[in-house]
Formats: sequence, C-alpha cells, structure tokens
Amino acid sequence: MFRKIARLFVIKTNFEAYLIIYALALGATARGAAYLEQFPGWGGKLLFLATTGAVFMAGAKILDCLKYEKAARLAKAAEAPGPA
Repeated sequence: MFRKIARLFVIKTNFEAYLIIYALALGATARGAAYLEQFPGWGGKLLFLATTGAVFMAGAKILDCLKYEKAARLAKAAEAPGPA
C-alpha cells in the first residue's frame, strides 16, 4: 500500500516534468514579485532573477534525470534475456 502511494510522487514522463516545472515557475515569479515589493531597486531585481534562475536550473536537472533514467531502463531491458 505504501509503495502505491509513493509511486504517486515519482515523475515518470516529460509531461509530468513540464507540469512540475511550470508550478515551480509560478511560485518563483510570485516570490520574485514579493521581493520586488519588499526590496525596491537593484536588490529586488537581483532576488527576482535568482528565483527564476533557480527554476531554470531545477528544470534542467529534472529533465536530465528523466533522460538518464530512461536510458538506464533501456539498457537494463537490452541486457535481460528474451523469451527462448
């Protein structure tokens, strides 16, 4: 039962990854807008840039991990002996 629930929190497809990245971007821009209000001028702009930059880095890492996991699954499937 716990394993079934845990599978809900695993990103399996690119579409799911894009949805997660979109949600991260929405949160980052909202946080960045709050920074612009709290810290007017260059400080707020730099913090806004940092929040959006973090989304770019996280998104790239998520997509790279999906690509790596797909390649590992294909390699494992190629190693497994087929039906005789």
